[in-house]
Amino acid sequence: MSAPSSTLTTADAPTMPAGPAAFTLTDDLDHLADLLTEVLAAVRAGRRDRPGPLPAGGPSEVAATVRRRLGPNPLPHQGIGARTALAELTRTLSAGAADPAHPFCAAHLHCPPLAVGVAADLAAAVLNQSLDSWDQAPAATELEHQVVRGLAHLVGYRAERAAGVVTSGGTESNLMGLLLARDGAPDAGLRVFCSRLAHFSVARGARLLGLPARAVVDVDTDADGRMDVAALDAALVEARRQTPRARVVVVGTAGTTDLGSIDPLPDLARVCEARDAFLHVDAAYGGGALFSDRLRPLLTGLARADSVALDLHKLGWLPIPAGVFLSRDRDLFTPLTTRVSYLNPADDERAGIPSLLGRSLRTTRRADVVKIAVALRALGLAGMGALVERCHDLAHYAADRITARPDLVLHARPVLTTVVFSYAAAAGRTSAVNAGLRRRLLFEGRAVIGRADLAGVARLKLTLLNPHATPADVDRLLDAVVAAGKEEER
Repeated sequence: MSAPSSTLTTADAPTMPAGPAAFTLTDDLDHLADLLTEVLAAVRAGRRDRPGPLPAGGPSEVAATVRRRLGPNPLPHQGIGARTALAELTRTLSAGAADPAHPFCAAHLHCPPLAVGVAADLAAAVLNQSLDSWDQAPAATELEHQVVRGLAHLVGYRAERAAGVVTSGGTESNLMGLLLARDGAPDAGLRVFCSRLAHFSVARGARLLGLPARAVVDVDTDADGRMDVAALDAALVEARRQTPRARVVVVGTAGTTDLGSIDPLPDLARVCEARDAFLHVDAAYGGGALFSDRLRPLLTGLARADSVALDLHKLGWLPIPAGVFLSRDRDLFTPLTTRVSYLNPADDERAGIPSLLGRSLRTTRRADVVKIAVALRALGLAGMGALVERCHDLAHYAADRITARPDLVLHARPVLTTVVFSYAAAAGRTSAVNAGLRRRLLFEGRAVIGRADLAGVARLKLTLLNPHATPADVDRLLDAVVAAGKEEER
């Protein structure tokens, strides 16, 4: 059955709905500017509604507030108009947000974004480029090429030989590292070795690639949370004995989620080179040390890795997402080579039209590189480094204050910007009291404190990524922890 024919002419073009549901695109920048004014006013109002770093009342109260705002039908048949919808839902979102810009929001690798990065992200959204073909993103394609080249040089790679891509974050970048390492040696199988403190995305990525659980080996760590190199070497020798043809991948971590610990990268590289193993380094957290003259030595040896994951939505203060995957050798990307006539026909490439399609796991891909480029150009490496060092100093201040207080116990000195500690509860009650006081602070909307379970014991964690926070803020936050601990003990 043939499709019905159409004789639509310009005169017959349908009119867009008028009034509160007016249909306006971003070619009307004046209207967009008015809407942005509405958004910012609603964000401010929501912050006034929420005096702390997150809403009080816990999940049930937040859920009830959102349901009340949406009403009985979250997908109404008739729209209520752009201004009303924006004002209502933006205020609700702001009031119900965990605000990373608040100095008492210190649980996760969740940064307060730079205003210039947010503005650049808006530019990317307005222009709505897609990096799966050059004719959808001409300038953005070249911008990503140049920014990736600069970051590869910062890591220590030979920029003319390296390659990379902007990703959604460390999870995608770690998956790419495993995938490309495996596909570089097809039909040989894959064994993965990482520290027991490595990010969970390593094991999950292996499962996504169809590997059995036994293919991922957790290597012991030393007292500082760094991978035990002797244990790794012994494990690689045994793996070669058991499966001599398998592709072996070692995932080093530069900045573990709980302790911020950094594996001994030069030693990992030496062992991998000796045992013919592929080395991927998850530097999603610790990669920010590259910006700091003081902290950059922590990443000595990073340039010897075959691939690296970075996240600039952590110690880069950019809006999510802003991940980067880098390879020392561009040939690593060969398994992703894809040719489709509607995106990157061969004759177009021969004519000089570039393509990034073979760099990414995604097809449609927004121009997240814009905010990275703008922020790095605005602050420079020195400016970024200063922010890293402010947060590092704040972490050491927090550690010193915890050590000085009899009601708190420091677990380890900070390496980056993470501080693991606990409230000094009565014997045998450490886990229960610390877990409880953290929930108490969350449900009351007073503070967002992280949790780290180490050796089976629940401890507390500050992840300090707010360069505007002050030592006085840290003191008040620790006072709130102690007060909640006392309440929990009672």
